[in-house]
Amino acid sequence: MQRNAVRQVLPGILMLTALMAGCTSGTGTGVTTDSKAGGTAPVAAPPGKYRSLPSPCKAVEGKRLKAMLPAAATLTSEQRDQLYAGTADTSYDGDRRVGCRWKAQTPEETRLLSVGFERVVSYDRAASSDDDKARQVYERRLADAHLPAPVPSTAPSTAPTPGASTNPGASTVPSAGTVPSPGTVPSPGTTPGPGASTSPVPPAAAASSGTPAPSTSPTPPELGSRVLEGLGNAAFVEDRLSAAGSAAQVRTVRIVFRTANVIVTVEYGVQPALPGGVPSSAETQDEAHQLAEALVERFNA
Repeated sequence: MQRNAVRQVLPGILMLTALMAGCTSGTGTGVTTDSKAGGTAPVAAPPGKYRSLPSPCKAVEGKRLKAMLPAAATLTSEQRDQLYAGTADTSYDGDRRVGCRWKAQTPEETRLLSVGFERVVSYDRAASSDDDKARQVYERRLADAHLPAPVPSTAPSTAPTPGASTNPGASTVPSAGTVPSPGTVPSPGTTPGPGASTSPVPPAAAASSGTPAPSTSPTPPELGSRVLEGLGNAAFVEDRLSAAGSAAQVRTVRIVFRTANVIVTVEYGVQPALPGGVPSSAETQDEAHQLAEALVERFNA
């Protein structure tokens, strides 16, 4: 009888001892610690620099607006105020994406301007910060514009070209565009006669002989689309000119830049009223670039 009683009591004692050991092996709060080495949770990146966005219709100062969007002389003061007040884009989250646009028409031309702000937020800051996420968004915009990502520039080598003569008295090849001395090199495909001069004809002599002098007015440069430097953390510009036709061509310049976790887009379009007019690439880009620089300063203030 006593042996049977001991056999029945021992399993219960062992079970009670195991339960007590389990309760005392914890942290005292009911939460056990992870015994694995290096099992600490990843630290989340802090939020991005910008927590909100400025009002887009008030982000451009009035003086700059009037310079970029000249108003027609026939407008009343009320109509001018309405023009420069701008029209806000529809936005469902003013802290994430906002924009504003303006339109000015005169007898000479029509000008359009729009400004947009996008604040990028990473929903998993343990994997990437807000700035990293904004960098990814910017790089997608750059790829959509079919522009290559900038590469670090390397200093040009000053070592002499292999096989090149280092003798100071050796003859050298003139650089491209260098005009040779008169009478030394004849024009390609011509054989000068005995005693004939090969020096260029002076403009006055060309005019008296009936030969038209070449035009000296330079063609306005086409700057084109490219990556920009010194504007925010990264920037690029798109320059588009509509196809020539019966209507006047429209030039649209679009600048996109990133500052921390915000992507800013400036779009500026100019269309002359008369057919055949082509807006200047340099002037249009310069005005849009100046506005972009002012917006960078506004964010950094």
